[in-house]
Amino acid sequence: MNTAEHLHPKYTYADLAQWPEDERWELIEGVPYAMTSPQRLHQEIVSELCRQIGNYLQGKSCEIYVAPFDVRLPYKNEADNDVETVVQPDLSVICDPSKLDKKGCRGAPDWIIEVLSPSTALKDMNAKRNLYQQHGVEEYWIIHPEDRWIMVYTFDEKGRYGQPGVFGMDEATRVQRFSDLSIDWSFMPAVEISNPSPNIV
Repeated sequence: MNTAEHLHPKYTYADLAQWPEDERWELIEGVPYAMTSPQRLHQEIVSELCRQIGNYLQGKSCEIYVAPFDVRLPYKNEADNDVETVVQPDLSVICDPSKLDKKGCRGAPDWIIEVLSPSTALKDMNAKRNLYQQHGVEEYWIIHPEDRWIMVYTFDEKGRYGQPGVFGMDEATRVQRFSDLSIDWSFMPAVEISNPSPNIV
């Protein structure tokens, strides 16, 4: 083991399973990230989206799961204990039942939604965007509850996330993965929009 590896060890799913059950962690390429308790508005959004999407998915083959729910993202065919990337998206929609097991999901969900909070914003908008693109998450939503906008990433013809669509919450947002599903934002409390059009790098 070289010095860099000794100072910055990479953790795996096997390590994660040994950590205290009352703590929530994600691993991104072996680097651990502590997850803090979400604010009430965050939970209200997640609960309402789960209700709307769950109602739509009734009778369909896809299923929706709410964090804490482990999504293991192997890079090759490594065993679960050796997987170095394990995330807990706020909402995960999975349409391939073979990816589901008693531990959660192994492989990329079809649709992931993350609701931003101050402690997770950079990770959700950068590290996770790149991660989900690399592993083949077909649709990735980032929701900014305070400024009331939704950023939607989908794959372009090159198999990469193109320039995201940015939508306000003044009208329903159509889901790309399910063309007959739109999310109704009328449940959101009215707030002043301070930055409706974020700069995208």
